[in-house]
Amino acid sequence: MKKSLCAALLLSMTLALAGCAGQADTTAETETTEDSTAAETTEETAETEESTDTEAAAEETAPAEVMTHEEYMAADVDTQVTVESYVQATQSWWDDNGQGKITVYAQSEDGAYFFYELACSEEDAAKLTPGTKIRVTGYKSEWSGEIEIMDGTFEFVDDGEEFIAEPLDVTEMLGTDELINHQNELASFTGLTVEPAAEGSDAAFLYSYDGSGSDGDDLYFNASYNGQTYTFTVESYLCDNTTDVYNAVEALEVGQTIDMQGFLYWYEGVNPHITMVTVAE
Repeated sequence: MKKSLCAALLLSMTLALAGCAGQADTTAETETTEDSTAAETTEETAETEESTDTEAAAEETAPAEVMTHEEYMAADVDTQVTVESYVQATQSWWDDNGQGKITVYAQSEDGAYFFYELACSEEDAAKLTPGTKIRVTGYKSEWSGEIEIMDGTFEFVDDGEEFIAEPLDVTEMLGTDELINHQNELASFTGLTVEPAAEGSDAAFLYSYDGSGSDGDDLYFNASYNGQTYTFTVESYLCDNTTDVYNAVEALEVGQTIDMQGFLYWYEGVNPHITMVTVAE
């Protein structure tokens, strides 16, 4: 009976030890599986984060899509835009507390642009000659009716192309809604009559818009067509007092008939920046 009891006890101990061993193996397998799953999850998370970071970096460095002139005009004010166009003229370069800036009149076959104070080095400013193609990214803005790009940067586009605009005769468009469709384009005006620069004055021009300026400041003068009078400007940063057009306007007399060329700038209505004036014979 003792033998049977011992045998029974021995069997029970053997089974218990086997159960413990099996439990230990199961626990070890579970722990190994959990560790493997955790490692795989961590690796997948790292790969996902790396992929997301790579995609975000790619989006940041990807060049913006270039708009057509029509798309640019349809874009909302204060949105970022990117366009390509050809330099037609520039205002004088200047240094604004260590940041070079330049204002550019540009035009393509499908429309014109006014790039206000682009960030620009003095060295690059010298390369912005008529016909040069540039890509500009900035913010579409409106100031007193003038649609322009502000806070812009640019890069040169060297694709072997260049474009020099021919002036569009807009004389018959003066006073019509159609004129604004050609804003900032190089335009010509023929057969206009010089009017007094100010009411009650015999002067044909003013230094500055209110006559408070002096030689070297912007010139303002009036000319009429079909009974309506319009104001024109010689922008001194574009054409200073050493240029032919500046001197020609200083020599104007009320009643003369003149032909002109310039860019269709806007300020509370059409206010062209004139680059050429000739007195008709």
